[in-house]
Formats: sequence, C-alpha cells, structure tokens
Amino acid sequence: MQMVDQAKLEAFLGKVVADMGGACGALLAFVGDRLGLYRAMAGAGPMTAEELAQKTGTNARMIKEWLASQAAGGYVNYDPASARFSLSEEQALALAQEGGPAFMQGGFQVMVSLFKDEQKIVDAVRTGRGLSWADHDRCLFEGTERFFRPGYNANLTARWIPALDGVEAKLKRGAKVADVGCGHGASTILMAKTYPNSRFFGFDYHAPSIEWATRQAEKEGVSDRVRFQVAKSTDFPGADYDLVAFFDCLHDMGDPAGAAAYVRKTLKNDGTWLIVEPLAGDKLEDNLNPLGRLFYSASATICVPASLAQDGAALGAQAGEAKLRQVVTAGGFTRFRRATQSPTNMVLEARP
Repeated sequence: MQMVDQAKLEAFLGKVVADMGGACGALLAFVGDRLGLYRAMAGAGPMTAEELAQKTGTNARMIKEWLASQAAGGYVNYDPASARFSLSEEQALALAQEGGPAFMQGGFQVMVSLFKDEQKIVDAVRTGRGLSWADHDRCLFEGTERFFRPGYNANLTARWIPALDGVEAKLKRGAKVADVGCGHGASTILMAKTYPNSRFFGFDYHAPSIEWATRQAEKEGVSDRVRFQVAKSTDFPGADYDLVAFFDCLHDMGDPAGAAAYVRKTLKNDGTWLIVEPLAGDKLEDNLNPLGRLFYSASATICVPASLAQDGAALGAQAGEAKLRQVVTAGGFTRFRRATQSPTNMVLEARP
C-alpha cells in the first residue's frame, strides 16, 4: 500500500469540509429567503442581529447564528467594530431581488427539494428505474421556475430570439408559437408580453404546472394571447407553428428523437425550432469545472432519472452540441447551428 501524501489528504479534506458548509449554507439561504431576511437587509445598511430579528418577526438568538453562518460563507458582511451585519448591492442582487438578472434563490429551493427526495434518489440510482419529474417534491417545480426566470428575463427576448434567423420579425408581425415543456410558463408569458401580436401555446405533461401557468398568465394580463394545455412533447396539438421552443428540457425527455420528429411535423416549412440547453462541451473532460459539476449533479438527481422513468435515452444535462445535433438531424432537420450562448446556456437553432 502506497504511503498517503498528508498534504494532499489535508487539501482534499478541506474541500470536503467546504462542501459540507456549502450544503448547510444552501439550506440556510433557503431559510433566509422564506423568512424574508435578505429582503429585510437589502438597502437597509448595517444592523445587529436583534434589529434584523425585530424587523422580520424572528428569534434574535437564531438570527445571530444565522447571520454568523452567512458571514462565514461570504453571503453577508460583518463589521467587528460595530458588531453589525450588512448586505452589499451585489449580494442583494443574487439573494434578495426576485426575478432580477442575477437572482439565485430558486437554485437553493431546488437543492432543498432534492434533499426532501433523498430516498427516491437513492432508489433511482440503485435500480435505474428512474424518477419522474411529477414524483419530486413540489418545491422543485417552483424552484426551477425561479431559477430559470432571471436568465429568461435577461436573455430570451433581448439576445436569444434576435439571434435566430428572421424569427423576431415574424413575432413582431404576428406568429404562432409553441413552448413545449413550459413548466410554470415563465418563458411563454415573457414572449407573450414582448410580442403582443403573436399567439402562444404552452405545453407540459405536468398538470399542476399547467394550472400554475394558467393562473400566472391571468395575473400578468396575457391570457388573451396565451393558452396552456397538458400535453407531451410527442403529441402536443396544433400545426403550422412559426416557432417551437424547448427551454432546458430536451435532454430530460424519454424520446428526444421522437420529439424532434414531431416538432418537424408541426412546424411550417419555413419555421424554426429553438432549443436552449445547458452549456456543455462534447467530452466529459470539457465539463470538469464548477458549472459542469452543478449540471452533472442536477442531471444525476433530476434529468437522467426523469428520462429513465420513461424508458428513455437519458441524454443528461451535459449532452453537448454534437449529441444534440444527432438527435435533431434524426428528427428530419437539415439545418442546425449554435445561434448564440450565455454563461450557462447554448442556444441552438434547427430548421427543416
């Protein structure tokens, strides 16, 4: 047996301890979101634990410990001279400003949902039978929308759609659009608000999400041009779509090639298929970085089990552009390109 390198061991254990702290920190960030602690600190200047507790109707001793953990993790700032804590503008953007371009609380909510589902995930890894999206804790559905919505708000109508060939002009004039795998409808509603002359149809097989999306469309005042319906990626109704959009969902599907063929069937001859997928290289070694770690972890707990639950292809959240090209061309598309990308997503355009 080779001698252990003590320095390497200590460095690795330090990484493990940091990950443990991060795991606990994710739960406490969720607590801070639920109790409005970050929102109460945003723009309020330095405050003591007692002042924050009074402002939020929480327990001062618990808040003192919560703040200490947050300061140790760099999520809030601490001034030893005054014994006060504060939230910087940058921290507030990520932790307190719902729907803002850097808001991350939805991600913490997703993490919490996975710990709630720990036995289901253990069983899925052991058996390979999968874990359907619908069988997750409901916290996942809301967290997923909150996590992706800031990216949609920042990029969808400002960068992604304008990068497609001739699509934005059609949407401004008036087009027919299907948003498949729409979840809570954040992407559908955003497009409807930006392009009022077009008509939008959101489809998802998860009935509670469709009910949520329908209520949200009414709240947002776009129910006159948006309709949500329960349907799968291989049987959603309608034809002659100018645009079909799949946002962060193709890799989750049981039959992605079948979905591609069905999209081809429902599109106009000059229509466009917009596919937004997690940013990934084509080789495993290309993705061994913090972003890849996050996406592989989500894939192992959510995406691959969801596909396997449908006896599916299990592409995974880091499938890469080359693999996705195979899926798209198998569906009958002859033109395929990366239209643009963001720090976390690649935006792919397919045309007949």
